[in-house]
Amino acid sequence: MKPYVPQYVGTVTKYVFVDSPDTTPQDIATAAYEIAQGVMIKETCFGCQITGSPEDVDRIIAHLRKMDPYRIYVKDRGFPPGDARRCRADLGGARPGYLGHEYEMGMIRYIAHGLEETDKMTKKELKAAAAKELPMPDALDVDILTSLIKEE
Repeated sequence: MKPYVPQYVGTVTKYVFVDSPDTTPQDIATAAYEIAQGVMIKETCFGCQITGSPEDVDRIIAHLRKMDPYRIYVKDRGFPPGDARRCRADLGGARPGYLGHEYEMGMIRYIAHGLEETDKMTKKELKAAAAKELPMPDALDVDILTSLIKEE
């Protein structure tokens, strides 16, 4: 097996996702390009990937989050763009993990709503909401579970 020699030693890569009626993935990528200063930006269908020193990446992300604080999300990526171990140009087909992003993006609007609502609350209201127990459904009876498993 060919040894792996990393190209971007000391860097991090982060995904920046956006799901907003006001801010598009292109807006995010353009804003990132404007302040990149040597950081690698890759525009994607959901926002962008940013590769650079941890400090530079954090600086850019802080700037981007100001655009739409409730609807911009960041996730670590283990590989820089174009890495032969993950690049579709080398592997063919959809990149592993894409379906996970698609699933996560479907839930973001609920997270954004929760962030907006809790941002309006006082500390006292937040503590009261956190202490409130949510209704839990009754546990599934063991006999019913066993019969369901046997049916399969």
